Parts: sequence; C-alpha cells; structure tokens
Amino acid sequence: MKPASGATVEESTDLPANVPSVATTVRGSIAGYPSLAGRAVFVSGGGSGIGAFIVERFVQQGSRVAFCDIADELAQVLVARLAPAPVRYHRCDVRDIAALRATLADIETEWGPITVLVNNAARDDRHALESVTPEYWDDRLAVNLRHHFFAAQAVAPGMVRAGGGSIINLGSVSWMRGTPGMVAYTTAKAAIHGLTRTLARELGPHNIRVNSLVPGAIDTPRQRELWITAELEREFLDQQCLKFRLDGDDIARGVLFLASDEARGITGHDLIIDAGLAQTSAIS
Repeated sequence: MKPASGATVEESTDLPANVPSVATTVRGSIAGYPSLAGRAVFVSGGGSGIGAFIVERFVQQGSRVAFCDIADELAQVLVARLAPAPVRYHRCDVRDIAALRATLADIETEWGPITVLVNNAARDDRHALESVTPEYWDDRLAVNLRHHFFAAQAVAPGMVRAGGGSIINLGSVSWMRGTPGMVAYTTAKAAIHGLTRTLARELGPHNIRVNSLVPGAIDTPRQRELWITAELEREFLDQQCLKFRLDGDDIARGVLFLASDEARGITGHDLIIDAGLAQTSAIS
C-alpha cells in the first residue's frame, strides 16, 4: 500500500463484494505526496462513507492512520482489508470529549505526535423546524461541531513539538445554500467556517495550518439509503456546473492535498468540492 517512488499511486480494485470500493468511478492513478509518508494521521468518523475513503487514501500515501467511529463492523472490515498497513481503529463517540481526548492520547503514546487531523465525523439528519428541542439542538452541535475544536485543542501541543501540522475540518455547502429541513446541521457547518479561520490565526505561528474542506452533494451509501431519490438526483445535476455526481474519493483527494506540503502556504481557507453546486450565478 505504500506509494511508489514516482508521482502516482494506483487504484485499489481487489475488494470484497460487500465493501464499497475506494474508487466507485475508476479515474486512473492518484497523485503521490511524499510529505505524507510516515505521518501520524487521525480521522474521525473514518469507518464508512467519506471517512473510509480518506483513511484508505492516506494509507496509500504511506501514512500511519488511526480513526474513530461507532460503526464497529464496517470499521473492522476496513482495517482488515487494509492490513498489514499501519491502521488503528478506536471505538469512540465524538460527542464524548473525555473519550475523544483519551483516544488521541493513546495514539500519540503509540506513534508520537499526530501531525494531520481530519475532523470528519458528522450526521446530516433531517429535522423539521418545529420539532427541534434544546436537547436535540445541543446533540446536533456536539456531533457536527464541538469535537472539531476539542480534537484540535488536544493535538495542537504535539504538532507544536513536531514543528507543525495540518488540521482539516469537514464543512458542507448546505449552509451556503440555506438548505431547509436541517437547520441544526447547517448551523454547525457554518460555524466550522469561523472556527477554521480563528484557529488558523491562533496556530499559524507554530506552522500549523487549519483549513476546511467543503463537500457538495456526495454520493454515499447512507445518502442513497435515506435521502436520494431520482428527482433529487436530477436536481443536483441540474444545479451543478459539472454534470456528474461526486463521491467520497473526490473529497479524499482534496484532503490529501490540504494535508500535504504542496499546500504549505494555504491556511484559514475553504476548499469547496461541489461540482459548482453552490455557485450563485444564474442557472439558465
């Protein structure tokens, strides 16, 4: 799984039938980032969906990758498939900040400072405006926003000792588009924009870069199971500038770039990967 000395890493194709491929659409080779080899990487929510693509792509770069999730079966299948690569699964609910801190401390005890943090864990559950209670609101912010800050706070001292690092927060174009039916989710995702910019200022003197990667409408098994209809599929394609559906691998490739030294001058910014869905120009 380690990258070759050249500039590309080949696609993975020999996957079990019950496990989604890291490349649902074969697009040839992927760029290799030598600066990621040997890095200690942590991905929250890495057991399935976008997170699983991110985990596998870092493994292919030669990184040491730890991830947390609460979906034990999917996470363990992913680890088994990537063996013998250095991948560690830690069961952890990111709403439990004490457990998250302990998980990150365990990883640093084994591997040393985490120099790439990917705050990916989230749930885009739908909810009617009138049904939201204070308890539900607090829970949605806990799963979609709060852990971003506390994970960054936990790994920052190690990044300082290591001479720098990269923190990548996963946002969403849903707040930019004012998507109805998910106000607690869009509020959390909008807050990530402000969190990213402030942390970039605070941590920049230590050579720690903080950026957000903002996905558009991403084709995942969960989306297809819960939300996607033929009508919604057509709506996304009609509103996007590019007329194809994005998948988790499109996001993983952007994460690799932001984590690598190729992005050494980029901090405090949003990288939007949405095929033009959030474009404000008129649609003819």
